[in-house]
Order: sequence, then C-alpha cells, then structure tokens
Amino acid sequence: MEREEYIRAGLNRHLEEFQNTYPNLELMCICLQGSQNYDLDIYSDEYKSDIDTKAIIIPSLEDVVMNKKPISTTHVLPNSEHLDIKDIRLYFESFKKQNINFVEILFTKFYLVNPKYKDLWEILLHFREDIAHYNKNAALRCMAGMSMEKKKALCHPYPSIIDKIEKYGYDGKQLHHIIRMFNFITCYALNGTYEECLHFLPQKEEMMKAKLNQYTLEEAKDMAERFDFFTNYIKNINQTEKDEINKTAEKVLYDIQYEAIKRKIKSDIIEEEVD
Repeated sequence: MEREEYIRAGLNRHLEEFQNTYPNLELMCICLQGSQNYDLDIYSDEYKSDIDTKAIIIPSLEDVVMNKKPISTTHVLPNSEHLDIKDIRLYFESFKKQNINFVEILFTKFYLVNPKYKDLWEILLHFREDIAHYNKNAALRCMAGMSMEKKKALCHPYPSIIDKIEKYGYDGKQLHHIIRMFNFITCYALNGTYEECLHFLPQKEEMMKAKLNQYTLEEAKDMAERFDFFTNYIKNINQTEKDEINKTAEKVLYDIQYEAIKRKIKSDIIEEEVD
C-alpha cells in the first residue's frame, strides 16, 4: 500500500471509530496530526509511524443551555493509535495559545470535513497563516516549552516506552522532537511561513537517527541539552516586550466558532420541532 493510501485508510478508520463510539457528537472535521505532516514518518520493519488524529466537535443546544463542560478527551483505538477529540471552543483557544500540535492540522493534506461545515473549514484554511501567527510570543514560548518538556521526558520510564528506556536508556522519539523544535523555531524566527517551518528540516538525518535510537545514551543527552539550549536562546532574543495579537485571526476564529455553533443549534431546534 502506497504511503498516501495508507494514511487515508487510517484517517477513514479513525472517522469510523469516532462515528461508532460517539454517535451523538457533531463532528466538524477530523485531521491527521504528527510526523506525516512534516515528512518525518517511517514505515519499515524496525519502525512504523502511527496514524494519529485530532477531531473538532460542535456543542449541541443542550450543551450550551445547560452549560456543560466542553468535551476534551483522547480515544485510544484498538491498535493503540490516538484520536484527540476537542470542542471547537477549546480547540480555538488552543489555536490562540499557538501550540504546534494543534495549529498543524491547518496545514495537513489529510483531513475529512463534515459537509455541513465545509465552507467554514475552507475559511479557516484561507486564513491559516494569520491563525498560525496569532501571537508570535506565545508561539515562541510553546516551541521552547515543547523542547524543554521533551528533554525532561528523554530518559523518563513512562509505561508506554519502558522497553526503549531499558534497552537504550532514552526514548529517541523525544530527542527527534527536540531537534525538530530547534529547526522549527529557527525558520520561524527568520520569518518563514508556518508551512515552510513545518517542512524546514536541515537536521532531518539526525532526527531520523534519533527516532530509531541510533545514538548512544551520552550522545543523546548531549544533543538534547545542546538543541534545547539554542531553541531557548532563539526564543529569548526574538520575543517582544508585549504580546501582539493578530486581529484578523482573532475575528476569523470568533466568526467561525459563532457560525458553527449557531448552525448546530438551529439544526437541534428544527429536530425538536419535527419530533
């Protein structure tokens, strides 16, 4: 099976899992997240990249009227792949926080959209660079924060990676993310577009070697310290004194959220009247 065919099959599998598990939730879109979005996926006997996704859902009339807590959950599929499900209100707040793991879905080639919200999704894509630059300081902080988080996790014996820690002393996937953050923040600081930053991989060979745990423990620790140091240095010298908000992105996010929830509530009211 070709790479794109494999990814699209996985995306459809996640959609089917969502529909079967959460039949009462209103889906706006389900999008690929992870290594396939920045050309770091691997498919070999030694290592196979998972298909992981994020789903944006729209709250119902009852959710809004009863002030129910917005849904934010991770559903683990039988094959251990992850489907993150988040209410549009929470997801759009994540856009504003500029976390790469959330913003990247605006740049993936792999997504499925509810036809009811297709026009709204297309508006989001049209303004994706504005949304990705909603708050430059926040974006820089997130990149540096992710690097630091991955450095802390490098040798931590989490249950899901305990086999790697016992074998190598570290988890190479964490190291590859640390290097990726350095590449990303370098491009971002040079005013590259977000799409360019996602695919800016001058250290791709090192990232692939890290992912496959091909460095010694001491090499891995040294690389983690070095790349994390420079990522934080770039963050510090590029932050402005005050956060500046992209007003275009702010309006787009407000308008899309408002319109999506309005459509859902209208359809809920019509269904109640029919019943």
